[in-house]
Amino acid sequence: MSIFRRFFDRIFSPQSLLKPEKRLGELPGSRELYGGFLKLAWPSMLESAVTAMTSFVDTMMVGTLSTAAISAVGLTNQPRLLIFALFFSINAGITAVVSRKKGQGDRDGANAAMHTGLLLCLALAVLAFAFASLFAVPLLKFAGATGENAAILPEARVYFLITVAGVCINAFGMAINAAQRACSNTKIAFRTTVIANVVNVVFNFFLINGHWFFPRLEITGAAIATLLGNICACAVSVSSVLRKDGYLKLSVARLKHISRRYMGMIGRVAMGTGLEQLFLRFGMFMFAKVVAELGTDEFATHQICMTLISITFAFGDGLGVAASALVGQNLGKNRSDLSELSAKAAQRVGMIISVVMFTVFMLWGRWLVSLFSDVPFVVDTGEKIMRIIAVVALFQVVQTINTGCLRGAGDTHYTAVASFFSIGIIRPVVAYLLCYPAGLGVIGAWIALFIDQTTRSFASSIRISGDKWKNVKLS
Repeated sequence: MSIFRRFFDRIFSPQSLLKPEKRLGELPGSRELYGGFLKLAWPSMLESAVTAMTSFVDTMMVGTLSTAAISAVGLTNQPRLLIFALFFSINAGITAVVSRKKGQGDRDGANAAMHTGLLLCLALAVLAFAFASLFAVPLLKFAGATGENAAILPEARVYFLITVAGVCINAFGMAINAAQRACSNTKIAFRTTVIANVVNVVFNFFLINGHWFFPRLEITGAAIATLLGNICACAVSVSSVLRKDGYLKLSVARLKHISRRYMGMIGRVAMGTGLEQLFLRFGMFMFAKVVAELGTDEFATHQICMTLISITFAFGDGLGVAASALVGQNLGKNRSDLSELSAKAAQRVGMIISVVMFTVFMLWGRWLVSLFSDVPFVVDTGEKIMRIIAVVALFQVVQTINTGCLRGAGDTHYTAVASFFSIGIIRPVVAYLLCYPAGLGVIGAWIALFIDQTTRSFASSIRISGDKWKNVKLS
């Protein structure tokens, strides 16, 4: 046997990934394990990558206006993601419950869970938009639209309200996609994302600078383009559950009644995920606020680098989504060993991707930043941050995959606690200390981000290495 073959078997083979005493039945071969996983994962990875690349292009197109325009859009990110976190929490519950029902062969239960989740998302959408409309200005001021950034508040407010409207409209579609992923139908979510982002980029071109007969709307045009993309995405998602031969099928009659049983099951997972998202969003909010108060150019540099690091997150998120569905389905089949195997297979694939991202960011970081801005401060500082991002990539992908697996198992309370300490406390506090008392500026914020990512990576790896997450009961 060659050295390469021995190395592969040692690191990647199913027999090496799972101890004999944990096996509950026959294990798949390497080709079956990784082939099956990648078949499910590639649409989710591409879906996340397309979203990240669209954000990449969005920022570049807005960047043609000014660094102030980049800052205005950047200021809305955390308040908008705070709204998005509500729907993300419900969708995590939908995925966990529907995947269990799919694993148990309970089609009626899977459909009941989906409809219950849809009703919850509709109710939250109304409340979320009302909240955003009432508190847009205070939220943006808290995010950093004060002092030097006060001049960009009016544009940021309009952008915020339009894009939040898009998120609320698409809440129904996102819930359907969560249920479809749970049933291994990841291509549907990929399709909706591609369509939404193509619409977004096309109308960005027409509306930001005013091409053809379209008016020049600048930042408002970018927001309208995002809204149109969300509307199209929702329409495509809904069409996927109107087919007669689909495993999941939308029924207006079922939407009139909410199942208390499934609401409780979804709620148990959503509660933990909601707390995790609350801590995560609070930490990110405070983190962004710390950087925003450094000044417009510093925050623009930060926003560009956040856009670039989202590419790394996208691959990890795609793998985590696929692993989450497989974990839930296998737990529904009472095959906790296969759930653990799916998690470890995702980690191995993620390890390869993270090494590639490390190489790209380390070698071409300056060039990537220069695509967004030619301001010397932005390019020089961004190059230094990209070296930090290169190292962060090695930890972020693993952390994102592990968290996805834990959500699929319904073990969301652990991820909530980890997020509370790491991103809710460590990241913003360390960022403030390094940015101001230590005098490192925006570089200090990224060192804080590195500390947070490594902390969460180790915490999630410790949890995955144990057995408690495989024994979480949803009902």
